[in-house]
Amino acid sequence: MTVAVDLKNVWKRFGDFIAVKDVTISILDGEFFSLLGPSGCGKTTTLRMIAGFDLPTQGEIFLHGKPVGQLPPFKRDVNTVFQRYALFPHLTIAQNVAFGLEMKKVAKPEIEERVRKALEMVKLGNKGNNRPAQLSGGQMQRVALARAIVNRPEVLLLDEPLGALDLNLRKEMQFELKRLQRELGLTFIYVTHDQEEALVMSDRIGVMSDGLLLQVGTPAEIYNQPNCRFVADFIGETNFVNCHVSSVDAASKMAHVKVAGQFDVHAGSADDVVAGKDAFLAIRPEKISIHLTAGSVPESHDNVFDAKIVEDIFIGTDTRYVVELAGNVRLAIREQNMSALDATDPYDVGTPVKVSWDSDSARILMS
Repeated sequence: MTVAVDLKNVWKRFGDFIAVKDVTISILDGEFFSLLGPSGCGKTTTLRMIAGFDLPTQGEIFLHGKPVGQLPPFKRDVNTVFQRYALFPHLTIAQNVAFGLEMKKVAKPEIEERVRKALEMVKLGNKGNNRPAQLSGGQMQRVALARAIVNRPEVLLLDEPLGALDLNLRKEMQFELKRLQRELGLTFIYVTHDQEEALVMSDRIGVMSDGLLLQVGTPAEIYNQPNCRFVADFIGETNFVNCHVSSVDAASKMAHVKVAGQFDVHAGSADDVVAGKDAFLAIRPEKISIHLTAGSVPESHDNVFDAKIVEDIFIGTDTRYVVELAGNVRLAIREQNMSALDATDPYDVGTPVKVSWDSDSARILMS
């Protein structure tokens, strides 16, 4: 596929502070790409450099193969949607959407047709004559989107556009944005600190921390195969257990480790895992199963250990258990509550159990 946006070894310094450190990304045409990370990690600065609001200190930015890193925003075929809608309160919704086209001196009949189509796309076709004050927060965000897409940019940049919405509306808008992106076939580059939002909406995610791009991958890759502790910890809940690496098979990307000096674990390994070094065993709570007897352990689960239940919390959709293994190793486990008809919990605190998981469900991380 064609590359829409290419960042090559991009740095951004503000005096002595380095906001973005040697970032290289290729974002494809028609891709929904999210930059994910905590506040201050460099994701918004990266987006602003793509938009042209900030210029890179080093490196280059390409838009469909053309270098644009030192060009002002109006010379780049991109549009940006911010968290604040910045709508003109004295203009109608249709006039707000038409504003950019009027500045470009597009013919009036074409403006009217493009505005009509843009409002229909965001399901506001009957709101053209309303003023912004007459709309809800979600509707105003849709107007901001319509105003951006009506200009037919090569790339649409979105900087935490749903941050000001309440939780229910935010979730609804996530699906609306994804639907719109697919219908338009535009390249979306989306900045968020919300892990679930990135997982739900993105084709690929770039996780950032302290100005560095730590990992790029599909939502499944980022969640199931994190390359470092920060990525594993930032996206979802993860158990981290200290371990020592006994051996690594580079071909299969699997490792054997010793936990608490007492039991061996077989798990997938990140690329930088080295035999003879201390590391972390990382495993998601939902990847671990609990069994009352060894006979109920699935054949595919090649890691099986004795444990006892030490905590039991019902949280609606699932139950969160904490189990203790040999060497005072504790693991959080989440099991989905499948039926409301059976309210009996078989795993009371103090119950001896077997816990198990397959080797592909765990990761060995060096840092």
